[in-house]
Amino acid sequence: VQLQASGGGLVQAGGSLRLSCAASGLTFSNYAVGWFRQAPGQERELVAAINWSGAATYYADSVKGRFSVSRDNAEYTAYLQMNSLKPEDTAVYYCAAAGYKATTGQYEYDYWGQGTLVTVSS
Repeated sequence: VQLQASGGGLVQAGGSLRLSCAASGLTFSNYAVGWFRQAPGQERELVAAINWSGAATYYADSVKGRFSVSRDNAEYTAYLQMNSLKPEDTAVYYCAAAGYKATTGQYEYDYWGQGTLVTVSS
């Protein structure tokens, strides 16, 4: 199983970036996808997530109204559109795939991508 995050880079405050998460080696439509970020010296945080069909999404308060998560199951890819970027959005962004665990009745993140760096300059 491999998750490949890409699309990071350097952008000015107020700009936009679109991250992609390409999956292989798993039945992509069986998994929810989460986008996490980790800034230097900070804990990793979940910023957005999308269920297997794309019908349900979650956003952290810090990114609501600015970020949009989507997926294309036919292409085995998830996306994170980031608009109105702020310097505090600077972090390494990771995508992860969560499978449903019948034993716990919860989704748990099974697979992680390698991360892509987003740097927002002021």
